[in-house]
Amino acid sequence: MPPKSFPQLSPKQEEDLVINAQQWALSNGLVMYPPNFDLYQAGVAPITLFPTPIPKSSFEQAIKVQTLYNELYINLITKRKDWLTGILKSLADFDPDFSGKLFDIYQKSIADQILQPLSLGIFRSDYMVDSSEQQIKQIEFNTVSVSFGGLSTKIGQLQSFLNTTGFYDEKYNFKYYDDDELPISSSVSDIAQGLADGNYYYNGEADNKDTIILFVVQPKERNCFDQRAVEYALFQEHGIRSFRVTLEDVDTLITNNSGKLYVKSTMDEISVVYYRSGYGPSNYDSDPTKTWDARLFLEKSQAIKCPSVLTQLSGSKKIQQLLTNENVIREILPDITDQDLKSLLSTFVRILPFDETVQGQEAAKLAFQTPEKFVLKPQREGGGNNIYKQDIPQFLNKIDRKDWGAYILMELINPETFQNKLLRNGQIHHENIVSELGVFGTIVFDEQSGAIKSNKNAGWLLRSKFETSDEGGVAAGFGCVDNVYLY
Repeated sequence: MPPKSFPQLSPKQEEDLVINAQQWALSNGLVMYPPNFDLYQAGVAPITLFPTPIPKSSFEQAIKVQTLYNELYINLITKRKDWLTGILKSLADFDPDFSGKLFDIYQKSIADQILQPLSLGIFRSDYMVDSSEQQIKQIEFNTVSVSFGGLSTKIGQLQSFLNTTGFYDEKYNFKYYDDDELPISSSVSDIAQGLADGNYYYNGEADNKDTIILFVVQPKERNCFDQRAVEYALFQEHGIRSFRVTLEDVDTLITNNSGKLYVKSTMDEISVVYYRSGYGPSNYDSDPTKTWDARLFLEKSQAIKCPSVLTQLSGSKKIQQLLTNENVIREILPDITDQDLKSLLSTFVRILPFDETVQGQEAAKLAFQTPEKFVLKPQREGGGNNIYKQDIPQFLNKIDRKDWGAYILMELINPETFQNKLLRNGQIHHENIVSELGVFGTIVFDEQSGAIKSNKNAGWLLRSKFETSDEGGVAAGFGCVDNVYLY
């Protein structure tokens, strides 16, 4: 059964809708800072006016496999550590200024006694629905600084408000969508719960409101309201306070006493170090010595890291490529059921390495013969790093052949397009969009023994972008925050 068409409103009705959407967003924190902002200059985050259709079966499958993905990555980190670190060591040679430095921190952090074996993962697995199969296909698995859990809840609340109060109905102010067609992501509360879980296990499985969460953030963070929503939920729902610091200021504001971390000014003990920065090389560029030293300083402490350096590195694109192999999955998850294995495998697209294997040789041919079918991805997080379609041959020809191994060649997904309306900087854009569904998960685990303490779903995110745009990051300026209409 096809989805309903988007609401058809008169110019006056659309004007009223836009006014109410913007004022609700400003009243409820669905906001971001513009570039080069002053503190008083927050504006409405880029959003869609209407929810975007997603098949209910695809949505439910993405939710269902999240805890399985969590377990897959944790078992990789804890039970195949030698294999993983061997791969990461070779990747470090291709990317010495970032992956190499992270791997060096990992090696230094385990050289002496490991002070904290427990680790916290707040992950997000991103998908598109392939139009030919109506099947979710994974784009990437994010292991560090996953964003928009805060604004995802708020866009759902906004669109539910607009629907319930009749702004989507052209005649009688009735609901246009049924309530169960517009679910609201619980990601704000669920991510806060994940941080509270970390605090709980840090304190020997006891609730403790005296220890705090350290948010490591970027200077002049434009997306701070997304982060603040989680901070406020953490305090309102669990009574746990937080403290924000940049990597540049760690040495000034944070101290280590007998392995434990404290805020210098208050001597509040830090239970969890939660990274909303540190995911890309630009996060360290302002003062490389100070910022990289800060990362090592935090890693070598008793605080639970979210994520640890090893967990962050497990999100490399090369690892994603290797995990599409059925035999590798069976080795990592020997007790996986046939049904769960089938569910995981169904989410994969073809990913090829650039190495000396048969697959690597095939990748080298396909990148030049049919580049329009692929995206070239480096081992890094964040928008703006990928090479798409016809740009691939030119890019590969510009770099040394020995450096091709730093990339993977990934088959492009063919998503369905919808003509929604995007609101950005007060302007309405009406053109075809494509959407990415991200599913959040949280997991607390012992990095040495492999024991999993908790493994939970944590809501979802829908991001949409113009069909003509390859990249999709909202903070990077490519996309907008959206919500699902299930049909």
